[in-house]
Amino acid sequence: MLNIINLRAKGLAIDQFIARPGELWCLVGGNGSGLTVFLDLFTGEHYMAEKFAVPEQYGLLSFKQQQSIFEAELRKDDTDFLDRIDPGTPARDFLTDIECHRDQIALFGLEDLLDRGYRQLSSGQARKLCLLQQITAGVKFLVLENPFEGLDLSSCRELNQVLSRLRDQGLGIVVLVNNSGDIPAGTTHLGLFGDGRLLLQGPATMIRDKVLMALARQPPLFQVSVDEFRQGPGPGQEPADSNLITLKNGFARYGEVEVFAGLDLTINRGDHTLITGPNGCGKSTLLQILTGDHPLCYANDLIMFGKKRGSGESIWELKRQMGIVSPDLHRNHRVSGSGLAIVLSGLFDTIGLYDAPSQAQQQRARRWLERLGMAARAGQPFRRLSYGEQRLLLLARALIKGPQLLILDEPTQGLDEGNRRALLDFLAEIAAEQLATIVYVSHRQDEFRPFFSQQIRFSQSATAPEATA
Repeated sequence: MLNIINLRAKGLAIDQFIARPGELWCLVGGNGSGLTVFLDLFTGEHYMAEKFAVPEQYGLLSFKQQQSIFEAELRKDDTDFLDRIDPGTPARDFLTDIECHRDQIALFGLEDLLDRGYRQLSSGQARKLCLLQQITAGVKFLVLENPFEGLDLSSCRELNQVLSRLRDQGLGIVVLVNNSGDIPAGTTHLGLFGDGRLLLQGPATMIRDKVLMALARQPPLFQVSVDEFRQGPGPGQEPADSNLITLKNGFARYGEVEVFAGLDLTINRGDHTLITGPNGCGKSTLLQILTGDHPLCYANDLIMFGKKRGSGESIWELKRQMGIVSPDLHRNHRVSGSGLAIVLSGLFDTIGLYDAPSQAQQQRARRWLERLGMAARAGQPFRRLSYGEQRLLLLARALIKGPQLLILDEPTQGLDEGNRRALLDFLAEIAAEQLATIVYVSHRQDEFRPFFSQQIRFSQSATAPEATA
């Protein structure tokens, strides 16, 4: 049983909270509501409490934990000593007693991926593996941060089944989410966080409507005007014609495993493109090829901004014209730096700030922080902020220079409902005024906005993705 009485921490106050075995609690709150502080209590953050009793055998799944695994995998990377890219630790090595958990592994669709390296998994597959790591270890209590983020619809249904099954087996489960649509189907109890307090709690059947109404009233932090985007320094000289991307017979593979093949893709200025498909089908890999962050960008027949890849073009010249947000970029922000430095680095296309910004550049970055409601975070270390706050800063990093091509891979991960809607409304304004062309990956159907003029649908097989206008 999780039992908390009279707890006080910086940014959080809880008078009493009890989660018992066989209960599935969902704690809901917006960005900055106190949810992240609550999660940090389990990793030893400072607090004062009359009682903070945690079950002996509990498992924790958080964005910070996944980041730690990712960084540990990088430290073990032996690519420089091999004649191939090191795929990382095999997925099976993360799991305990595989034979006894075959059904759950199959339910998550990972049975054919057990011999694949961790770095070969998509962000959604890695999230499922980390959850299975906790389950197969035999924990009796689970604390999960936004477990549905990055999962396709099928995987979300699978996770709902697993959580309900674990609850019925007597596990205590506490799930933290920022969006009402991510409340697990088998939730027995709900709690609402806001302004650093646990405002409501009780049986889900009794307080669900109150929780949903309170969430709908929360104002977003993201309150950016297209004027800020329009006033950006711009990406430099635009290509002579309207074509931004041409990919012929595009392909991707990991070793001998083909991810996708036969993709023909043309994106002209104003062709706002939505990319969809299940976890692990190659969506993020495609974007890495387009941005030059995957070695196969040179093996593919690819033209970016009128220049064929591999013809001696400068990657920095290309990146000046792009604004990028992705889970991969987020994971790679391992360098120390303040919130202000992260936003400023978008003007230099670097991970970390290594050039001295001008006064005008600093003022512009501070205006973006103010528009995001994060002016107070300017001097705080990026790595100490919540995942949602980090994602908002990375969005500002991508947008500050007013690029002509926005490549956004699940950019709303970690954002609450208000901030997701505000970002999508902002992108709709950019599209309406033709200020940039948007390439957008998403699993969430409520993000499929009318301004997308074409859609690329990936499938689980390595066949050519389907394009529709």
